[in-house]
Amino acid sequence: MKRTGSQILWECLVREGVTDVFGYPGGAILPAYDAMLDFPIRHILVRHEQGATHMADGFARASGRVGVAIATSGPGATNMVTGIATAMMDSSPIVCITGQVGSRLIGTDAFQETDITGITLPVTKHNYLVTRAEDVAKTVREAFAVAASGRPGPVLIDITKDAQQASCEFEYEKTPAPNARHVGVPRATIAESDRKAALELIHSARRPIILAGHGILLSGAMPFVRELAERAGIPVAMTLLGIGAFPASHPLNLGMMGMHGEAWVNTAIQEADLLIALGMRFDDRVTGNVRTYARQARKIHIDVDAAEIGKIVQVDVGIVGDLCDVLGALVPGVESGRQEDWIARIDALKGDSAVRDIQNLPDDGHLYAAHVMNDLWRATNGRAVVVTDVGQHQMWEAQYYRHDSPRTLITSGGLGTMGFALPAAIGAKVSRPDAEVWTIAGDGGFQMTMPELATIKQEGLDVKIAVINNGYLGMVRQWQEFFYDRRYAATPLLSPDFAKIAEAYGLRAMTVKTRGEVVPAIEAARAHQGTVLIDFQVEQEDTVYPMVPAGADLHAMIRRPSALVETAADE
Repeated sequence: MKRTGSQILWECLVREGVTDVFGYPGGAILPAYDAMLDFPIRHILVRHEQGATHMADGFARASGRVGVAIATSGPGATNMVTGIATAMMDSSPIVCITGQVGSRLIGTDAFQETDITGITLPVTKHNYLVTRAEDVAKTVREAFAVAASGRPGPVLIDITKDAQQASCEFEYEKTPAPNARHVGVPRATIAESDRKAALELIHSARRPIILAGHGILLSGAMPFVRELAERAGIPVAMTLLGIGAFPASHPLNLGMMGMHGEAWVNTAIQEADLLIALGMRFDDRVTGNVRTYARQARKIHIDVDAAEIGKIVQVDVGIVGDLCDVLGALVPGVESGRQEDWIARIDALKGDSAVRDIQNLPDDGHLYAAHVMNDLWRATNGRAVVVTDVGQHQMWEAQYYRHDSPRTLITSGGLGTMGFALPAAIGAKVSRPDAEVWTIAGDGGFQMTMPELATIKQEGLDVKIAVINNGYLGMVRQWQEFFYDRRYAATPLLSPDFAKIAEAYGLRAMTVKTRGEVVPAIEAARAHQGTVLIDFQVEQEDTVYPMVPAGADLHAMIRRPSALVETAADE
């Protein structure tokens, strides 16, 4: 049966299980949009192509399925680059489909011609330029396999307009299988020598810590990690993207590590004699100064990507493979044990833990972002899917909202992309329509993708939005406070009335200025069947503690001033 390249594209997407795509039409992709109407796929019209990629990313992170974004050539394609890079840094499986000028026009500087495969080469796991209808099916099939296999990541398919319009014989069942060389599935077995070496280190350790990374969530290895921790009595520290991989309420969960991690976690890592790094990459925000990082500790590193083993931190045992496969072979050999002295030592380090229960802080008439995070956690019983933007509010969420379930914190970690939260929350809601989804964004990042409120309205989505409005680009202001003598260059921020903006889009909105208003506003938003925006006007010069200065030793943290700690304890 003959089909056009556009028809083949949509049929292949349906066969891959795609039900929703996020996109914006234009001339070079118009044949595909025309064919789309004949296929059972929901198209969510975004207001900017960057939003499409973030929505596909949020869809993928919330569901574990491949997200799909679509755009036209030229500016439509280049607008996707930031979202593609975000997905690449955080190993999120998305497929981006772009239209391209006719194949005979490539290289002529035709209208809206851009070499998007060349542009995205450094920020995609793989990309394709398709110039023939006959190549559409095998390319789509392989793209999905590449995006989801091994270490997941973004894949781009650029399809010329004539390839979309041309016809060819097509039977999906006869489409070639994905190229195994491109898919790159890691080995499924662990070498016996590696298994024995890892077990020996685990059994001899007296101060071990598990470092839980994003790879645990991507592989679905949560049960194995919990069994390892409980069997050997090993405490667990989380990376930012690893939050949710191990229940926050579990007594062995220490909290987040790194630049804005818990002080006791960073100190414990520096005192540990064994680090078991699972699906994490020793990012600079985690290690601080690598030369002084955990110098007393032997290190086991397990990751699906061989390139990560030894890239930043030299390890004693490096194992390449899917965490489910590796831990499934390793954990049964782990002897039962308890690290009571080590746990007691870590508990003793939590001397400033009173500030972690924000309920104990007095109401001094100021509204702090931590109040909002803590009250939101309590009101939702920690069960919401929370999508954050990037900045101070992102760190406060990680500190004060305790995630017990996987895939309930969605945030931009590696690239640190402002503007991520709102569109990613839309994608999360589309993928999990029955989940309670909250967007938490700063007043700066929110304005970068604020027009996606129109997408929410047009699609009739129920996404709760908390704007943490402090009148500054808060994290940059904090750096200026600490390291640039409070010279606030270009960080004071003039923002609109966010409640009126939301109302202009036909959405319900509220403004909160005092602590007593927080819980009633959250409860009212949760009770409303539809999107609600709450503008939380918080303390302007609040600071995230602790903080490891960039490049400093992990234990060289700037801590909360002692006067604040003592006030909290006295209460």
